[in-house]
Amino acid sequence: MLSLTVNSLKPFSSFNPTTTFLSSTSFLNPHPPLLLHHKPSSPKPISATLTPSSSTQQQQKQVYQPFRPPPSPIPSKFRSLDANGRLEILANRLGLWFEYAPLIPSLTQEGFTPPTIEEITGISGVEQNRLVVAAQVRDSLVQSNTDPEIVSEFDLGGSELLYEIRLLSVQQRAAASRFIIENKLDGKGAQDLARSMKDFPRRRTEKGWESFDYASPGDCLGFMYFRQGREHKNPSEPRTAALEQALKVAQTDKAKKVILKELEGESEDKEEEEEDVAAGVRVPVVRLKFGEVAESTKVVILPVCRAEEKDKEVMEAPWECTSEGELGVMVAEKGWKRWVVLPGWEPVVSLGKGGVVVSFSDARVLPWKANRWYKEEPILVVADRSKREVEADDGFYLAAVDGEGLGFKVVRGSALKEAGVEESLGTVVLIVRPPRDETDDQLSDEDWE
Repeated sequence: MLSLTVNSLKPFSSFNPTTTFLSSTSFLNPHPPLLLHHKPSSPKPISATLTPSSSTQQQQKQVYQPFRPPPSPIPSKFRSLDANGRLEILANRLGLWFEYAPLIPSLTQEGFTPPTIEEITGISGVEQNRLVVAAQVRDSLVQSNTDPEIVSEFDLGGSELLYEIRLLSVQQRAAASRFIIENKLDGKGAQDLARSMKDFPRRRTEKGWESFDYASPGDCLGFMYFRQGREHKNPSEPRTAALEQALKVAQTDKAKKVILKELEGESEDKEEEEEDVAAGVRVPVVRLKFGEVAESTKVVILPVCRAEEKDKEVMEAPWECTSEGELGVMVAEKGWKRWVVLPGWEPVVSLGKGGVVVSFSDARVLPWKANRWYKEEPILVVADRSKREVEADDGFYLAAVDGEGLGFKVVRGSALKEAGVEESLGTVVLIVRPPRDETDDQLSDEDWE
């Protein structure tokens, strides 16, 4: 606000007690005497000062404060306690965890920081957050009329379990809490259950999804184990263990039937893989999902070459990347500029030494029918350099391009044989398309030329 201060001039008066008369004589001044006044003081200049408004002053005085959730209702038996009394309750854990948990936000509102509370009570900041959130989850179960017997099962040491289902809806929390108690899940199991229930709707396009019931917590968890099992090499112990775990937790008969079929079909799948290559080679084309790498229980790291580079770049790329030590530090035989992390899909997991990825800026370089799958999008071609011999006519191979602007191309085995080429740069085992918000169908066998 701009404030102006003006010194106004006093009006001229015809009489002033300070006026002096000059004595005069007729010979000196024939005219009547004149009235002389003191010279009025000169007006002062206008001064302007910028006065900040009250709202601006309040904003300047406000100090940034981190977000603090509203305090939970304090149990009646603790409401009369002062800050020291509440700190003593927390320090000695006097009562059940969900009874003294609301004391933490009440102390925070009074200016106590989590480190201060930890120093006084011995409850770490992480545990403080878990207790407060778990108490809120428990309150939601009580308000939604969840079976009191189920709720009471969490009275002793149940904060860790209830904290894990915090991201679920109220209805899902009730079903999840019952499943946790009935199956005696620990903290890790409760975490997997919550994640599977949250993630299930996004897996609509995956194999077997329609056989699992979204309203069943066990089916959601079973589908997660089902997916993990299919990511492992077939047959293998991790795959069998994951499918058996899925069968154990699944609740609907339809889901159990699909899991049993997958378990019993392992030997049949193995026989099909050993059939003559002349029967045809199928190259999977998958679209990567947002967050799929982060959620995968197993990942594969492969070196990447650009399609514009020379064929020698493919052969010079590292042939093996392994993990060492208890922390799984990845070690390659030599340095490389570009790498890619892919989920543990079976085609890439089964790769031994020699796996490499070639990035193409345009998917139209692949031999699929452009009239139906015209896709101007980047793709990754995963190839196995340990299998360079052109064997199957229906197989797809990575080959060099001469005079066409691109360094590499994907060619059918029959085309290479017609050109007299017996050895390629590697056998193509997988095509990876970039993630997209909308879901489209994958390529079928008929879409390849």
